[in-house]
Amino acid sequence: MSERRYLDYNAVAPLRPEVAEVMRALMLRPLNPSSLHAEGREARSLLEKARKEIAELVNCFANEIIFTGSATEANATALSGTHANRVLVSAIEHLSVLNAREDAVKIPVTPQGTVNLTELERLLADGEGQALVSVMLANNETGVVQPMAEIARIVRAHGAKLHVDAVQAIGKTPLDFTALDADMLTISSHKIGGPVGIAALVVKDGILPKPFIPGGKQEMGRRAGTEAVALATGMAKALELAVKELPQLQAKGAWLRKVEKELAAQGAVVFGEKAERIPNTLSIAMPGVSHETQLMAFDLAGIAVSAGSACSSGRVSVSHVLQAMQVPVELASSAIRVSIGWATTEEDITAFIREWEILAARLAPGLRKKAA
Repeated sequence: MSERRYLDYNAVAPLRPEVAEVMRALMLRPLNPSSLHAEGREARSLLEKARKEIAELVNCFANEIIFTGSATEANATALSGTHANRVLVSAIEHLSVLNAREDAVKIPVTPQGTVNLTELERLLADGEGQALVSVMLANNETGVVQPMAEIARIVRAHGAKLHVDAVQAIGKTPLDFTALDADMLTISSHKIGGPVGIAALVVKDGILPKPFIPGGKQEMGRRAGTEAVALATGMAKALELAVKELPQLQAKGAWLRKVEKELAAQGAVVFGEKAERIPNTLSIAMPGVSHETQLMAFDLAGIAVSAGSACSSGRVSVSHVLQAMQVPVELASSAIRVSIGWATTEEDITAFIREWEILAARLAPGLRKKAA
């Protein structure tokens, strides 16, 4: 098989070797933080060390971190465990937020993919009782970053609570829980080169969401189940490396922005082009060529990209994110996502450009003429 080019980091990033190294020895040992013997006490020490390291990296208190099995679980805990009687979520949220509450009200977004602040204010003003607003910091499909300072200001002015899904933002843009002025924050591990199966919900001290998983008293009574010490340690290591390497990722992002300009000049459509975006994500359409056709062609050429979220049971459908941005269905059906990360090389990106141009010349020869 020829060399593969992996450009789907927003689905899952390759495990970093340094993370695998720190986890390997721990996974061979019987580590249960609830046990009282020496092995259990060591497990507790390792778990709390990972918790403290993550807290320092996102600027929160260690006791505000609840380890969970996934970001989906963390989001469900934030939304279904809240005492709010009204929940507002942006229309471009991940499905784990959109489907967490049947009674959730969707906040419209602008054509560039940012929350419509006027509509947010109206929705908050029109309702009664305690409200919870959930908005993702960076979109998983377009990479568009939300105006969180303005959103937090509006939320506070109406006495509401704020949950931020930062799964795609962490390690790709500076993240500060305190500066966000959020009440809850979801972060994950496997988007930044950490292990799959570990995430966290940061909960401001004094806010106690109902446990999504009841049972034992682990995680200070906030999430039952034996804590995964090796995974928590791996998550802390991955976040440490991602934060340290943020300048390198931003430099790679400059390559990606160069790519989008080159392809836009050839007739491609870039979504969220005028908005602030995280550096690693590109949502781009080849008008007239379905995303299914593109995905198969890129895969056969040894390049892994996606059509958006990877949480739809392997099916390719029209993006609800692009539809919320008022993108016509025909154009949205030709959109793919490119996302890069810690192991991406300039050669990987160059290979993508070359294959895109080959595919466009074969299946959409009119694009260049329109662009000209």
